[in-house]
Amino acid sequence: MFKDKILLITGGTGSFGNALIRRFIKEDIKEIRILSRDEKKQDDMRKKYNDHRLKFYIGDVRDRSSLTAAMRGTDYIFHAAALKQVPSCEFFPIEAVKTNILGTDNVLEEAIIHNVKKVVCLSTDKAAYPINAMGISKAMMEKTFIAKARSQSDTVICGTRYGNVMASRGSVIPLFFEQIENNESITITNPKMTRFLMSLDEAVDLVLFAFEHGEPGDLFVQKSPASTIEDLAQAVLEIADAKVDIKIIGTRHGEKVNETLLTKEEYVKAEDLGNYYKVPMDSRDLNYGAYFEEGSQHHKYDEYNSDNTERLTVSEIKEKLYDLYELQETLVKYKG
Repeated sequence: MFKDKILLITGGTGSFGNALIRRFIKEDIKEIRILSRDEKKQDDMRKKYNDHRLKFYIGDVRDRSSLTAAMRGTDYIFHAAALKQVPSCEFFPIEAVKTNILGTDNVLEEAIIHNVKKVVCLSTDKAAYPINAMGISKAMMEKTFIAKARSQSDTVICGTRYGNVMASRGSVIPLFFEQIENNESITITNPKMTRFLMSLDEAVDLVLFAFEHGEPGDLFVQKSPASTIEDLAQAVLEIADAKVDIKIIGTRHGEKVNETLLTKEEYVKAEDLGNYYKVPMDSRDLNYGAYFEEGSQHHKYDEYNSDNTERLTVSEIKEKLYDLYELQETLVKYKG
């Protein structure tokens, strides 16, 4: 699919960008463009991969003019740039609007102007029934890409939505290991809180599936297992054979007890594709006459969330942790 093609990753210095590069560095891709505003991380990546096909662009999705150079000649875009931390978005919601909503609009407008063939936008489970600024901004990001997909056809625009990515930057798992290293108590918010557990490689698989199969306005979700935060902390303790305590600190700003990947309304029309769900775009126009006259015959009222999906045991969580590429250096000290 990517032979002799040029791929642009916005926010490409993050966890997802690095995972994608590890996947594509072995392939016969022509060029991978990394757009971000962090020159230090770009320099680190340049030295780490040492591959002439990697091209780095300093820019910010908030500044549309800074996107132009990276867009010229680009075939495909994976749009990963975002503000992702729930508490920081709670305190600075307008910043989330500027990056997650307006930034996405800038990327899509420039992609359309430069005749990019396909754009896959990355979203989060927090966009479903959002209660925090980050989730609300990502929900509006989804609405933005769907509206753009509906209004034109030359550039195919679709998206993915996934839950917590294990051991990604800012996730709780590296924090747990750091606390153990410092002989501190592991801090958890609510022991019964549940979260989907997904590896970065699985996130890449989902995005590539969306790229291969996505039609305009489609939203793809991977079926993922979940665990309680208490069981996740226990799994880390057992891997490290640590004797520190688990300390409950209470729910943080804007956190849910359970996360939702598909709302009831989306689940009604979702297509089951085996390991994935696809939510097709609502292709109706602004003439709602037929809808009001005919109504809807759907009678399915479930949603797909981290409380009703497959629940992992502590042993199963440990197996997933042992398989994570991002934790291999950390886990070496605990093996044998």
